[in-house]
Amino acid sequence: MLIEFIVKNFRSIKEEQIFSMVKASKIKDDELEASNTFKTNDQNNTELLASAVIYGANASGKSNFVNALRCMNTIVKHSSTSLQEGDSLPVEPFLFDESTSEAPSEFEAVFIYDDIKYQYGFSATQARVHDEWLIAFPKQRPQKWFSRVFDEETQEYDYKFSDNLLGNKQIWHNATRDNALFLSTAVQLNSEQLKPVFNWFRHVLQPVINFDNWGPRYTGPFCLDDGFKRRVIDLLQAADLNIHDLAIESKKFDSSLLPDELPQEIKEKIHQEMKDEEILDIRTVHKTQSGKLVTLDLEEESDGTQKLFSIAGPLLDVLEKGYILVIDELHNSFHPKMVEGIIRLFHNKEVNKHNAQLIFSTHETSVLNQHVFRRDQIWFCEKEKFGETSIYPLTDFSPRKADRENLEAGYLSGKYGAVPFITSLGG
Repeated sequence: MLIEFIVKNFRSIKEEQIFSMVKASKIKDDELEASNTFKTNDQNNTELLASAVIYGANASGKSNFVNALRCMNTIVKHSSTSLQEGDSLPVEPFLFDESTSEAPSEFEAVFIYDDIKYQYGFSATQARVHDEWLIAFPKQRPQKWFSRVFDEETQEYDYKFSDNLLGNKQIWHNATRDNALFLSTAVQLNSEQLKPVFNWFRHVLQPVINFDNWGPRYTGPFCLDDGFKRRVIDLLQAADLNIHDLAIESKKFDSSLLPDELPQEIKEKIHQEMKDEEILDIRTVHKTQSGKLVTLDLEEESDGTQKLFSIAGPLLDVLEKGYILVIDELHNSFHPKMVEGIIRLFHNKEVNKHNAQLIFSTHETSVLNQHVFRRDQIWFCEKEKFGETSIYPLTDFSPRKADRENLEAGYLSGKYGAVPFITSLGG
């Protein structure tokens, strides 16, 4: 469960931006509390939000915020295994200021995993990790398990370890490259104590930058399980798509099915790459008024149906396992009611039994109302005068709850900022 994410000096994000999934204390009433919030099982019984939405104009930095989460996630998962000595880390600082263009980017996540709260972060340039730290709260009191600071003068790292961190710390330290994280290296070298922190990034946090590139392969394998397939069908039927069933068959790749007009050398290359692959044939089953069953290739369905099928498997998996799904521009290819339906899955305690969280950016303002979201679930992203991004919550403005103030109209009129300012051309 995500409590807080902090990012500084990454792409259009110059100053430190703090994004919180904590239920706001300033909201004193029971505003959608039962459905949209939950209590964790850590010792503080932290109250968190089931979802959050980020609004903003094009090029305001919404995608960069999601990208920051994915960048942190990627470095944690792959810096010790996929990079070699001298390889560049995938960070990009804010370039429109001399003071930041050469400075490290900073990331920190505060989260709960297996009922323990962790605070983990690092700063890095493309050349090296500069700082890294981990604070754990196994018994409410903070324990700083390790810290790592690069000394520019000596060109050496200063490591500090707590007695609470067990294992071969000196071996892990010696094995950690400049462009790798100590956390990732220690886990590769079998630190059992640090595995929960690593596994939160590896499994729980699932940031999606370009949802348009998703395809049936994300859901098809899930549907080989009959129980899971039934839940996918239920989701499609709840979206009023008139799909009675799904027919899914796994078979070996057959190069004879490739188009005749494809050049032979390309056919041979595809055959070599795919010859041992299992291919899923996915068909939708519809029932006519007379009860006759008609099947269609999934590719014959509408873009919206294909897109919902593509997200259905990961979406239901996230809900089933209590993961965190972060999506950039959820509105793409979806009707506004479909977007609202996906949001409400996370607000439904019968469906979201394990406190999964949804964080997404969108331009879809029809869901920007206090019947769908609490005020502390709504965030805005705005680009300032010199191109830097700022992210701030609706609670900064304290809109009225009693009369369900029209948030959509207020946002579109510029009351909360984060809308494009368009001047007439040729004027």
